[in-house]
Amino acid sequence: MVTGNIFHCRKNSWPPEEYVSRHTLHLFDFDSAGPPKHAWRRRLNSHANILKEFSITFMEAIKMVRLGIRLWSYVREEASHGRKAPIDPFTRESCKPSASQGVPLGGMGSGSISRGFRGEFRQWQIVPGTCDSSPVMANQFSIFVSRDSGNKKYASVLAPGRHEGLGKARDEGISSWGWNLSGQHSTYHALFPRAWTIYDGEPDPELKVSCRQISPFIPHNYKDTSLPTAVFVYTLVNTGRERAKVSLLFTWANSIGGVSHLSGDHVNEPFIGEDGVSGVLLHHKTAKGNPPVTFAIAACETQNVNVTVLPCFGLTEGRSVTARQMWDKMMQDGQFDRQNFNSGPSMPSSPGETLCAAVSASAWVEPHGKCTIAFSLAWSSPKIKFLKGSSYHRRYTKFYGTSERAALNLAHDALTNYKRWEEEIEKWQSPILNDQRLPEWYKFTLFNELYFLVAGGTVWIDSSLPSTNVKNDQDSPEDAQRVDVKVTEAEVNRRHTTISEYSTTSGCNGSTGDVLKNNSDPAVTQNKRNSNNLSEHFKWQDQLDDYDDVGRFLYLEGVEYIMWNTYDVHFYASFALLDLFPKIELNIQRDFAKAVLSEDGRRVKFLAEGNYGIRKVRGAVPHDLGTHDPWNEMNAYNIHDTSKWKDLNPKFVLQVYRDFAATGDMQFGVDVWPAVRTAMEYMEQFDRDDDGLIENDGFPDQTYDAWTVHGVSAYCGCLWLAALQAAAAMAEQIGDRFFAETCKTKFCTAKSAFEKKLWNGSYFKYDSGSSSNSKSIQADQLAGQWYTASSGLAPLFDEFKIRSALQKIYDFNVMKVKGGRMGAVNGMHLNGKVDETCMQSREIWTGVTYAVAANMILAGMEKEAFATAEGIFIAGWSEEGFGYWFQTPEAWTMDGHFRSLIYMRPLAIWGMQWALSIPKAILDAPKVNMMDKILISPATFSLSLTETGVRKIANKAKCFGNSVLHCAC
Repeated sequence: MVTGNIFHCRKNSWPPEEYVSRHTLHLFDFDSAGPPKHAWRRRLNSHANILKEFSITFMEAIKMVRLGIRLWSYVREEASHGRKAPIDPFTRESCKPSASQGVPLGGMGSGSISRGFRGEFRQWQIVPGTCDSSPVMANQFSIFVSRDSGNKKYASVLAPGRHEGLGKARDEGISSWGWNLSGQHSTYHALFPRAWTIYDGEPDPELKVSCRQISPFIPHNYKDTSLPTAVFVYTLVNTGRERAKVSLLFTWANSIGGVSHLSGDHVNEPFIGEDGVSGVLLHHKTAKGNPPVTFAIAACETQNVNVTVLPCFGLTEGRSVTARQMWDKMMQDGQFDRQNFNSGPSMPSSPGETLCAAVSASAWVEPHGKCTIAFSLAWSSPKIKFLKGSSYHRRYTKFYGTSERAALNLAHDALTNYKRWEEEIEKWQSPILNDQRLPEWYKFTLFNELYFLVAGGTVWIDSSLPSTNVKNDQDSPEDAQRVDVKVTEAEVNRRHTTISEYSTTSGCNGSTGDVLKNNSDPAVTQNKRNSNNLSEHFKWQDQLDDYDDVGRFLYLEGVEYIMWNTYDVHFYASFALLDLFPKIELNIQRDFAKAVLSEDGRRVKFLAEGNYGIRKVRGAVPHDLGTHDPWNEMNAYNIHDTSKWKDLNPKFVLQVYRDFAATGDMQFGVDVWPAVRTAMEYMEQFDRDDDGLIENDGFPDQTYDAWTVHGVSAYCGCLWLAALQAAAAMAEQIGDRFFAETCKTKFCTAKSAFEKKLWNGSYFKYDSGSSSNSKSIQADQLAGQWYTASSGLAPLFDEFKIRSALQKIYDFNVMKVKGGRMGAVNGMHLNGKVDETCMQSREIWTGVTYAVAANMILAGMEKEAFATAEGIFIAGWSEEGFGYWFQTPEAWTMDGHFRSLIYMRPLAIWGMQWALSIPKAILDAPKVNMMDKILISPATFSLSLTETGVRKIANKAKCFGNSVLHCAC
């Protein structure tokens, strides 16, 4: 447990008064207009340096040359079918990555657009699996100010300088606009899902402007969080003696990033909605057969605010109105003609032509007066289509329908609901922000790392059913000859066993409750968990009731590693979803539970060795849910045969038990139990000396997929021990007494073997082999203990061994790397030199560092924990760091070069928050003593199921229906 007098580490405080004058802060001290006390901050004139990507050494290149050749051939083959390979190290983005990111826009799963801290809209991810990082520079907010006397006039785009993406100046294009903002007195403040930009007297010295960006990311709110919309609330304070007319301009190109605006057939249309909400719809016809997208830009007209629109303008001569003419009109009048609302849909754009729209909102601000103007942005792309699979409707269509014109209603509702959203966001964040024990940097980094759940390529569909079964004509010949993917019963050994009976009883209010009955142990019935309509919901292929149907959710491993729900990485990231959106987390586990019991016999070439195997082996947890046909074609990753990986199955068992214990959802436990037992049974093949412990096979058969392992490994072995304990605990609560005691027997033997082979007196060696790095100190050596403690289970080892190993990691992997200012390096030798066995051993993994810090908190080493995690903040988020804010990479090297920006694993910082406040459900969960007297014969040492036992449990698991045993997917 965490003590009350912790966190003596240095507090990295960023007080707002160091960025904004106290006088200005006082002026905005109302209605959330001012920046929060705790936030990540930047001055708008800060230099956005170009980021540096990692490179492999000569020796690493020699070792990987065959893999490189095969990977290059595979990338070319996929490209020939019009597809992007999930891992493509050969193609570089045209826009070089820079330290310019900010809080992304929108909720989860409906496409995202990021907005840089200097105001540019970039990082477009509207089409699933594609990301265009280039900013669309026509998308801007601008301001026009005039005074009663007419002597003072100001006009400027609200972004500093001429962005390098502008290219050559074109007289009729956006280069003709007033790019007059220096940014010297303007600052950006980020606390996801909100951001504040304060213009402290720029461009008008007597006008203070606050722009507040709000997106509907609200924990446990499964409706609003799915909405593709954002609001920009401008607060204007006139400090002068004259009345000021202020016009704010919102311009938007009909584009989804890249050169999509040049493809033609795009149409703009003005609208006047309810409650004074008016604006323009931009209908975008996407290329390559992707579903269309409609944007809505709007503002809210009030008694003091006048809204006008210009539905169409172009960036070159040829359009009736050009960008220059639009700007001149605003300079002269501060608004557009009201009759523009009657213009109707525009003529479709021609190929090569950029079609833009503008919304103006004008108001008079009295001397020393204040005024608020609100804009909204929404986008509607109701259908998503995967290249080789089905089409689905996005989650938000459950509430707004499937018309692209839903963008209008989304824009309207955003402007009428944003205050409620902010109240809910503040209620969620305040307890953590007000916790005086926590370092300042931790508070805002914790929330800002959640950017990935929006900007990580997330897809959220409204149900498990596809809208249509659309196959792509470009499927390769081998895809056409598909082998049926079947969900089958696991192979079983016929041995004596006892399996509990499961039944349902109706509650007094008509709801259904669940009672586990075991004739040999009536006490098991005390393990009942509350759940809503347990006998009816959580079915895979059937619609769920309105309360519990939260759809299905996908998020990428990273924008450079295009694989959905990569499971070995989700192991680290899942704490965020479990804490904030637990129903989504449970549904992800259901997807993988079904996958465990499925098999896909299609042949796949594994690129590391050049050998062939089947895509998905029954009993093995898949690496991912696929790329181009998620849920139906899993394991897009094909570097290694992941059916032979040693960490995936234990990670599945550990995550399932943690989620089961945290939510207390007994139906979930019963649903996934057949998969848990099958996953444990599958691992028996890797125990080759019958000591109860799995062995690695001399290749990188784990999440560290370039780091070879020999024999027993600290990482996989510790995960296996933890999985045995978790399986035993879950089995006891499910009522499967025999399996619980079998796991206990195996655990005792395996633990003894693990400590004998790897414990050296101060830490657990990397592996039991005899290679040059077998004695290395691995930062992640206690990953299994992290989950054990996070799930309320008993420690795997003596407290001395746990603390000793963590202290060794802190002293060597953390403090011997730039004095602890970069995080924990993966591998370190006892002589204090970094393990350079391979690319990954010498890297610092951001998410693993957060996980190690969480482990330290759980072990009572709070000071070391926050010092460890602060290294990630210093290197990635601070002003003296490398510039990885809102794009935290998987890894960086000693010199700060990154690998894989915008990556899933850094969400593991929520594992730290979990450790600081473990849910009461876990603390109160039934405990299992792994050293209890064993009631079974040593002869029944195998984890294998009997056929009868599998059928009993599977037939009671509502989510499987009957498909577990005999139906094809």
